[in-house]
Amino acid sequence: MTAYAIGHIRPETMNEDILRYIETIQATMDPFGGRFLVHGGGPVEVLEGAFTSSLVIIAFPDMERARAWYASEAYQEILPLRTRHIEGDIFLAEGVPPTYDATRTAARIREEAGL
Repeated sequence: MTAYAIGHIRPETMNEDILRYIETIQATMDPFGGRFLVHGGGPVEVLEGAFTSSLVIIAFPDMERARAWYASEAYQEILPLRTRHIEGDIFLAEGVPPTYDATRTAARIREEAGL
């Protein structure tokens, strides 16, 4: 099942550390099959609420490889380049299969809750 590393980040002013991080992150992802789906910078169309940050979404073939990438020596080595300058929330989430149907989830929740 595809897994995603998601970052909701609030970057400060661009600097040398952040540029080095951006220049080297892809090489840390490649051995784990990671690829950017969204990488900040682009426009975000806010439909509800407020969003004043940047969004990063990286896809991995599965949760095991997503975890392994984050824990890898190569990524941990460059991580301080980002964390010294950028605040945010970073998390991993597992995707759903192509056959996922929200109506089945709702039915299960109704049944479990007795609604």
